Amino acid sequence: MLMKTVDLQGQVNTDGPVGEEAQMPDKDTKAMMSVEDTPGGKACPNPQDLRPSVFYSIKFFVLCHSLLQLAQLMISGYLKSSISTVEKRFGLSSQTSGLLAAFNEVGNTALIVFVSYFGSRVHRPRLIGYGAVVVALAGLLMSLPHFISEPYRYDHTSPDMPQDYEASLCQPTTLVPAPTPAPSNSSCSSNTEAQHLAVVGIMFMAQTLLGVGSVPIQPFGISYIDDFAHNSNSPLYLGILFAITMMGPGMAYGLGGLMLRLYVDIDRMPEGGIRLTSKDPRWVGAWWLGFLISAAAVALAAIPYFFFPKEMPKEKHELRFRRRVLAASASTVSKGEDSPSEKSPGASQEKHDGLAQIAPDLTVIQFIKVFPRVLLRTLRHPIFLLVVLSQVCTSSMVAGMATFLPKFLERQFSVTASYANLLIGSLTIPSAIMGIVLGGVLVKRLHLGPMRCGILCLLGALSCLLLSLPLFFMGCPTHQIAGITRQPGNLPGPELFPACSEPCSCPLDDFNPVCDPRAHVEYLTPCQAGCTSPVAQEALDKSQVFYTNCSCVAGGGPVSAGSCDSACSHLVLPFMFLVSLGAALASLTHTPSFMLILRGVKKEDKTLAVGIQFMLLRVLAWMPSPVIHGSAIDTTCVHWAQSCGRRAVCRYYDHDLLRNRFVGLQFFFKTGSLACFALILAILRQQVKEEGTQVTVSTSGPQQQLLASGSGKKPEESSV
Repeated sequence: MLMKTVDLQGQVNTDGPVGEEAQMPDKDTKAMMSVEDTPGGKACPNPQDLRPSVFYSIKFFVLCHSLLQLAQLMISGYLKSSISTVEKRFGLSSQTSGLLAAFNEVGNTALIVFVSYFGSRVHRPRLIGYGAVVVALAGLLMSLPHFISEPYRYDHTSPDMPQDYEASLCQPTTLVPAPTPAPSNSSCSSNTEAQHLAVVGIMFMAQTLLGVGSVPIQPFGISYIDDFAHNSNSPLYLGILFAITMMGPGMAYGLGGLMLRLYVDIDRMPEGGIRLTSKDPRWVGAWWLGFLISAAAVALAAIPYFFFPKEMPKEKHELRFRRRVLAASASTVSKGEDSPSEKSPGASQEKHDGLAQIAPDLTVIQFIKVFPRVLLRTLRHPIFLLVVLSQVCTSSMVAGMATFLPKFLERQFSVTASYANLLIGSLTIPSAIMGIVLGGVLVKRLHLGPMRCGILCLLGALSCLLLSLPLFFMGCPTHQIAGITRQPGNLPGPELFPACSEPCSCPLDDFNPVCDPRAHVEYLTPCQAGCTSPVAQEALDKSQVFYTNCSCVAGGGPVSAGSCDSACSHLVLPFMFLVSLGAALASLTHTPSFMLILRGVKKEDKTLAVGIQFMLLRVLAWMPSPVIHGSAIDTTCVHWAQSCGRRAVCRYYDHDLLRNRFVGLQFFFKTGSLACFALILAILRQQVKEEGTQVTVSTSGPQQQLLASGSGKKPEESSV
């Protein structure tokens, strides 16, 4: 692969591969490099002083880059772990939160072409450091809405009153002042609405900055490692980088599980404390704290990049302790033509840095003009187009599940947000990692060609599709909610006792659910159940609140505070087992599908094909899929909270409809991926038949010509 090297006179040389010229063989070159790229820009008295410096070690760069990408993926995935909490805190719909989760792809995609154009012309380590600083600032900006917003109030008492369980009791109209809903209406001032819009705008801006800062981190880091590592060590280094990086999303869900156990206003708790538990539907965890922790980790990981040189001596010695397992996993990200090595994240590097090789000496305007023509030429390849479409379907499935699976588990199985995140971080993410590694090992060890890669992809997609069928039937029925859901033959309380809560003057926008355990009916507030007095029972580890004298409940109660317990919460573990197994099988197709692209297009188009593939995945899958899933989830809502006359967060969903539409979307994308792989296999078989026919014709043609020439020469031979 031709690379650009800058000689001492500043001339650009593209005549050969990176060899001795890029290794700074003489002392003069080292001396000049020491002046230009030494930390702080100070000249070293002796060029030999460069050798002991840790910043001229490619191994130290691999360590730093592994930690940086780990922290960067952790901050990118943290929002997905706390998406339902952010919705509840700021009154967002699932469609809006899905758009927020996908907005980092907007900033990322907008700069892909420009970063690809600059390639190795810039000081790559410093640019990586600048990008990491932007990512850290984006994390701080994401947590800013917590500090500029008023403290979270889970009931509608005035700010001067302590929040307690007596706020939602049934109070006779004669004892309540006339302007009862005044606090709620006064909160709907123009200032409050403007503050809400500002908070949402800040989060969207932060997500955009997060995408912009992430652009140079992975491609420039991988190209830097590949340029200055020993040719035999580069696959191992990239494999180590890839293995450590893939733990980032799992750590994001684990961090979310820990932070959401803490109350959102842990830094400004009210004097009397709070009477909520994490199982209460009004509970909001400390979502902002995870962004601060992740931003601090990214900022610390960015510091060494400002001390690495623009170029360093190429590593001269091969590592002696390369283990076979690491070499096998590393082969999935190396850049060899005959190995499954050009997949992510190495493929991501080629996506960015390799695009500059289309026309190295073009200006930016010329580069932008020539890019669409090369794009159209590449898209005309049928195998490439079908593989990209299959990966678009798979990525759409993954993007939707990664964003809304925690919320789905919360609503469907009545589990806490922290428990849902821990399940995903400990089961689904490791299963996907194992599937990716196993796919690379199978391709490497079995030496799979395009046909067998297509068969492996088809089997993986088919198995994943079959495993999703039982998910349609694994879920919990919708709670009976008084005044919202009606089931024949088992009517909720207000229908059994008409006008039972009319004397109570209950606020319409209040939310403090209670449960009648005998009828298994849930009420939005104790007031709507007609309850007039609370009773607190102290237990060993917690206090349980009950409400009595409830006019809408048979026998007058008591009813317990909180939502009704689900009768099928035990199904969450079998559900997650099937989801994790399906994720492993879907990830199994990752490396074989890349091989179909790398071995199906022309050699000179490989780098560009991978770049176009990643760009299309962002535009067609990672950006729209969370919005599509969020919109589908919103259509299953049966009770919306109202805030200042607008629709805010959904409080209750139709569980059956939610399960059918969420799992149905996953099933739809899996079916699309399976259909694409089936078409790919059919095309590959047709190509094999055509090649066999051509071989037969090419071998039979010369034989017939020899026979014909032989028969024509017989008279001459006889005459002679």
